[in-house]
Amino acid sequence: MTHKVMIVDDSVMMRNVTRSIVSKWANFEIIAFADNGKKALTELDNHKDLSLILLDIEMPEMDGLEFLRLARLRTKAKIVILSSVAIAGSPYAAKARMLGADAIITKPSGAVSLDLAAKRGAEMEQTIKKVLGL
Repeated sequence: MTHKVMIVDDSVMMRNVTRSIVSKWANFEIIAFADNGKKALTELDNHKDLSLILLDIEMPEMDGLEFLRLARLRTKAKIVILSSVAIAGSPYAAKARMLGADAIITKPSGAVSLDLAAKRGAEMEQTIKKVLGL
């Protein structure tokens, strides 16, 4: 079974870094990208068969928390927060959990984490596979 993935982050660089990590995993296919929550909702309507959404929190137009709230009404896809502000115990992390995030992974060095693969790649893969029941 192929797991279809959408990456939602306002940084082109972070979308590319995340894509490069996920594209190396067997049976994962990235089928959509969005740079804010509003565009992600449109992509969600266009891709009803998503298995996983990797979601940043701080974005223009519609942030990740508002997207999460609305997406939970529209999809059964697992939603994993990938953000520099969702540190364990933070208000952002608590709100994300309350809104139904399936997991939270903190970006290691701020909003643009070029070291994401090195510092969190294995954790990302393990967390995501656990969330998906693999």
